[in-house]
Amino acid sequence: MLSILIPTYNYSVFKLVREVQLQAAREHIDFEIVVVDDASTNRNTIDDNQNISLINNCHYLLLDKNIGRSKIRNLLARKARYNWLLFLDADTIPVRDNLISNYLQYLNNEEKVVYGGIQYQEERPTDELLLRWVYGRDREALQPIIREQNTHLSLLTMNFAISKSIFDKVVFNENITHYGYEDVLFSYNLSQQNIKVQHIHNPVCHLGLEESYKFIRKTEDALGVLKYLMVNNLIPEDYLRVSKLYSKIVSAGLKNTTVFVFNLLKKQFIKNLSGKHPSLLIFDIYRLGYLCTLK
Repeated sequence: MLSILIPTYNYSVFKLVREVQLQAAREHIDFEIVVVDDASTNRNTIDDNQNISLINNCHYLLLDKNIGRSKIRNLLARKARYNWLLFLDADTIPVRDNLISNYLQYLNNEEKVVYGGIQYQEERPTDELLLRWVYGRDREALQPIIREQNTHLSLLTMNFAISKSIFDKVVFNENITHYGYEDVLFSYNLSQQNIKVQHIHNPVCHLGLEESYKFIRKTEDALGVLKYLMVNNLIPEDYLRVSKLYSKIVSAGLKNTTVFVFNLLKKQFIKNLSGKHPSLLIFDIYRLGYLCTLK
């Protein structure tokens, strides 16, 4: 019936697995929980995660070599025994005790993807975590009625179910080994196959708030992936707002000017984004400017 698949790296997922296992067991269905560890280096985390195999219907595999975010998801899907796959990110936790029962209502014979959505903590975090929290709450923690306005692009891979027959057709691109935009490419490939994405309200809470400077660096890495996708025609330039604006700047011959202004204001941008009142408008401008600097 249901294979619950969790990739992890240097993150303890025992609490997540225990909670989801209790929920699935209550439903009296055939299920398994498979955790694949992408060659973690933290010994305490490994020791904690190894206890997962002691839980009924749960399996933990530690890889010898790090293979990256796309390959590990494809590996999890190949290892899955059942016809429905539920992917959960390591740094999430169910918001309520009915995550599994809510999903089961939508898992039928239809070939589709079901996305439950994500939430962030209500309380304001410390200042050094603000940018990730503000961005997540504004851009990611969307209600189904908002997500349905852009059905495929609204899909995030932190918490979604997919039939195995679809995953045999559309897998994660294993050429993407760095952080960022693998979910965007995955959603675009689903759209090209006319595969339905059903949006429901069944969120998990995203716990992984990074310090603002780390989030900025990860964003820069992700923009390098986006440039790769654009250059290799893996997504159209107008699929994302930032890539569409980038294309217009290039077409207008303003790329060098944009890079000059970006370099001139970069320190001020980072000061705002790392401060107590990070602006998402400035964050968008930063992303666009940084994308223009990439060769």
